[in-house]
Amino acid sequence: MELKSTVKTGWKKFWIDVKSYFNVAEDLEPQLDAEQSIRSGVSFKGSQLMVLIFAIFIASLGLNTNSIPVIIGAMLISPLMGPIIGMGLAIGIQDFVLLKRGLKNVMAAMIGSILTSAIYFLISPQYEGSSQLLARTSPSIYDVFVALFGGAAGILSIACRNKGQVMPGVAIATSLMPPLCTAGYGLATLQMKFFLGALYLFFTNTIFILFATWIGVKLMRYRKIVYNDDRRAKRIQTIVYWIVGATVAISVYLTVNMIRTNIFVNNAASFVEKEMVFPNTQVLNHKEYVENGKRYIDVTLIGAALPKDSLQLAMTNKLDSVGLGGTVLNIKQGFSMTKNEINEEENFNQFYKLMQAEIASRQNEIDSLKSLVSLHKQFSDESVRVSPEVKVLFPSIKDIALSHMVATQVGGTATDTVSMLFVNAPGGLTQQERKKLTEYIEVRLSRKNIHLTLNPSNFPWPSAK
Repeated sequence: MELKSTVKTGWKKFWIDVKSYFNVAEDLEPQLDAEQSIRSGVSFKGSQLMVLIFAIFIASLGLNTNSIPVIIGAMLISPLMGPIIGMGLAIGIQDFVLLKRGLKNVMAAMIGSILTSAIYFLISPQYEGSSQLLARTSPSIYDVFVALFGGAAGILSIACRNKGQVMPGVAIATSLMPPLCTAGYGLATLQMKFFLGALYLFFTNTIFILFATWIGVKLMRYRKIVYNDDRRAKRIQTIVYWIVGATVAISVYLTVNMIRTNIFVNNAASFVEKEMVFPNTQVLNHKEYVENGKRYIDVTLIGAALPKDSLQLAMTNKLDSVGLGGTVLNIKQGFSMTKNEINEEENFNQFYKLMQAEIASRQNEIDSLKSLVSLHKQFSDESVRVSPEVKVLFPSIKDIALSHMVATQVGGTATDTVSMLFVNAPGGLTQQERKKLTEYIEVRLSRKNIHLTLNPSNFPWPSAK
């Protein structure tokens, strides 16, 4: 019993020590001081409005030039967090006047930011969508968690005496300014994908910063402003719950699609690398993507041309066998690509190098064939040239034929080149004459190991035609 009591006492002490590390009650500022700090950041007037305008231009420049440090700088100086946290506080303490003021300022800041950014991108000469712009158009459940935890850190840092450097980090993490500037880019270039995607990302961040602030206020037991209209308070809370639920549902849906797309892209890339391997043809580049719910694989091949229909059929069957059935496979080969297609793939330099290598390979093949043709032509010319001399030296010979041929082992891999001399001498040649003729031809033509065949049967001699 004594041991059990000791263990129980030790456990309670351990649990009290653990809870003390997470107890923030002693570090909280008085509610009035925290409220005053939050209320002062709700309005956009004077210096705060000017800072917002400057932050918009800085963020737009950062997105336009694809510069991460510039974008981070814009997020640090942006005052957008103020009215959003103010709205969360207003819902938590049921201050509907503050809620209305915060909502008004958030809407004004949002519209002003989008219009200012749109004006900038209309003036800017650079219009290509950078990776930082594209990153602000695909909200997911991960953005929900970032905004939720960022908002929680934000309200806690404001409510505590030991604030540290939390708010700059929250401003960077929750990323409120860049989505608005990306929406402005979409408006300026009339690209609804950018405009709607970025606007939804901003909306997601705003809702969950607000929600985290509201939950934080309730957990810190802030006193509510006494109103006689409890039904209004419940109605507003119900609306917020519905908005939060709908936002989470949409984010989950987008996240599931994003994960499915990533799985497809990885599997498709692996398929191309493993299955599309050919002896004299290689993959120049490949792109896997999903568009309007349809999956695509674009592959560009370089090298020896392959039969298009057979290749398409074979690869489509393999797609079915690896679980990628229904994917549209587009195969482009070698010189069928246009210059615009190469530029679109951003592989012009690689394409140029491969073309140079391909041309060099083809040139070597041509040179080899030229050498072979030249060798055979040389033999033909030499046969005609030495024929009169042979007639004088060996009157009994009527015809000769010279040939340079390849001998191959049947059923094996051994090969060799052979120089042959065919002789038509109806009266025959003595062994000495054969030797003399062979030596003469070898010296006359500067060749060694010429093999003589006398009177081959059924040989198509000119005189026999």
